[in-house]
Amino acid sequence: MEKISFYPCKKKGEVRVKYRIRDGRSAQVYYTTDILCSEKDLEKLNPDGSRKDRVKLYNTNLADSLKKEYDVMVAAYAKMRDEGLDLTTEVLEREIVALKNPVVETRTENPNIVTRFHKYADGSLRSGIIGEARHKHIIVVSDKLERFLIINGISGLTAEEFDIDHLMAFREFLFDEYLYVKKYERLYKGVKAQNKPQARLSMNTVTSQMKMFQTFITELEDFDEIRKSPFRKLGKERKKAVMRTKYDDPFFLRKDELQKIISIEIPQSLQDTRDAFVVQCAFGCRISDFLDLSLDSIAVSEDGIPYIHYIPKKTADAQEGNVEVQTPIVRYAFDIIKKTGFEFLILRNIYGTYGYNARIRSLLQHCKIDRQVAQYNEETKKNDYLPLYKVGSSKLARKTHVDIMNKVQVDMYAAGLHKVGSSAVNRYTSLEIKDRFKLMNAAFEQKAYKVDDQLTIIE
Repeated sequence: MEKISFYPCKKKGEVRVKYRIRDGRSAQVYYTTDILCSEKDLEKLNPDGSRKDRVKLYNTNLADSLKKEYDVMVAAYAKMRDEGLDLTTEVLEREIVALKNPVVETRTENPNIVTRFHKYADGSLRSGIIGEARHKHIIVVSDKLERFLIINGISGLTAEEFDIDHLMAFREFLFDEYLYVKKYERLYKGVKAQNKPQARLSMNTVTSQMKMFQTFITELEDFDEIRKSPFRKLGKERKKAVMRTKYDDPFFLRKDELQKIISIEIPQSLQDTRDAFVVQCAFGCRISDFLDLSLDSIAVSEDGIPYIHYIPKKTADAQEGNVEVQTPIVRYAFDIIKKTGFEFLILRNIYGTYGYNARIRSLLQHCKIDRQVAQYNEETKKNDYLPLYKVGSSKLARKTHVDIMNKVQVDMYAAGLHKVGSSAVNRYTSLEIKDRFKLMNAAFEQKAYKVDDQLTIIE
């Protein structure tokens, strides 16, 4: 429980009344009022404005003024503790000002920036500008913004009031939000485990989140809801530094490493993980699409080639047509699908200590996939070299598929008939299912086969 007292002043004559709040070892906060009084008058009163025992004559006007200041100060400090704000003098003064000058009704016409951010996200989803996956990502950023404003005692800030200093502070918060999780546990109670920061975010992740926020701010500027975007106030070079993206050297499983994982003897506890992972490597789809695949996602071409087909979630709302991805199923993946019925229990939990990503790392470690790969360290500004099994995840499956396939395809521009990037090349040719099946069999070193409509192998 906090202890409130007057802070002694050594000056003579009239002085401003100053309070000190002691809260165990966790805080020592000060608040200087606008009340002027003599030390003699102040000695007769308690911090809450009540007179001390045995005092009969005292300054009643001073007592009333102290009571009002004391009540507001106590209410502000209680709010700080309830909301998990920093217990500092600066935040206390800010909260007292907010209580003394409550937000008037005009705020309903000019909502705070978080409310407006949510409205933007929901509206973009309804109008089809973004899909559900993108909407979820934007809401995550919006929730981060809300926590940033609460922690800094400016939760009522509007978009018009959000300036370049707030922008840069928010960017730093995105990088280091993990430092606030334990200190402000109340603010993270409803946050899903995968969205709860556990370490400093990478530059690419922060840049991605800042770009989502920038798109929102730009829309407000376009509709004249704000005069000028704080992003435009950054300046060319500063904006380039703030919004830059860096990529590590690509890493993936080499063909022989994938074959090792497919064929090596493993414990039963990793069997389901291996089945799911090597099938995902054969398809190269994102985890969001992989989770939705089932036996109903399989079709058979007129040549008897089984293939999966789906519309990628990430780009579903951005493309004009409903163009499906169609990926032939190489033999080893087909055998696993027939055995499991496309039911992989490990996919019920992607994140966490025993989730899919963690189990992939355990699988790679068991298979001794320990080739060193470079990972850029944001703090040291140098590359760390880690064994591949330490950085494995579902993304590794997609990277592996792309690399293996890339190394068996002929460069369409190699003949020199067209310049690199010419759209004419794609108008002249198209890889059909049977062509892609041949390429994939060569890439993954699998034998060709055919099935009937019931997915029974006939050849």
